[in-house]
Amino acid sequence: MKLAITGKGGVGKTTLAAGLALSFAQEGMKVIAIDADPDSNLAATLGFPEPEKIVPLVEMKELIEERTGVAPGTVGGYFKLNPRVDDIPDKFSREHRGIKVLLMGRVKKGGSGCFCPENAFLKAILSHLFFNRDDVVILDMEAGIEHLGRGTAEGVDGLIVVVEPTMRSIDTAFRIRSLANDLKIERVLLVGNKVRGREDIDFIRKNVSDFEILGFIWYNKGLIDKITTSLIGEIREIKKNLLDKERLQKGLTSS
Repeated sequence: MKLAITGKGGVGKTTLAAGLALSFAQEGMKVIAIDADPDSNLAATLGFPEPEKIVPLVEMKELIEERTGVAPGTVGGYFKLNPRVDDIPDKFSREHRGIKVLLMGRVKKGGSGCFCPENAFLKAILSHLFFNRDDVVILDMEAGIEHLGRGTAEGVDGLIVVVEPTMRSIDTAFRIRSLANDLKIERVLLVGNKVRGREDIDFIRKNVSDFEILGFIWYNKGLIDKITTSLIGEIREIKKNLLDKERLQKGLTSS
């Protein structure tokens, strides 16, 4: 299964990504968690020792030049659009608690006019992970889907948008879904986070009535960005709903 997780800043994307990664890993599955948020803290949330020492792939300049044929930052010239990356996930990831983590680093926005070896390298890695690996892959993104081009988006089994009970967060969810539709991502799902009671759940349901909702995570001020037993329980229920919907979708497609 290949999942991408996004939403407005601060809604709890990383907490959900880490919880899903742990839940899959606890079942003995091979998991690769990719931190594609410039404000990276996925490794720290997963409890990795010394997460600050993980080097972002985009900063491995010699490696990028070796694989693409052009030094990062070079303006103009020719470089490999499909560099060899099959060894990158195992050679350059850090592993903890049965989860391999890759830190992407800041990728220049697709609309900024950047056609550069760094982007070609990172997109080739995502494409390899989505299409050529049997691992569960969980991509923790920033608010948007800039890391997904048309080639990689086709490999996503589900784009999960995390929202909190505010209209700004919900508006972001609709903008993300519009972008996802442009990339032909068929399954855009939603998780409500930081709910404090029935009113928050009803508010989210009312304003995102045409989204597939996987579940809700309760707000606890003392447990923000920490993976706890109770949080894992909530995320396991979300994962169960996700897998149930996946089986139903495949059944409808094959019938």
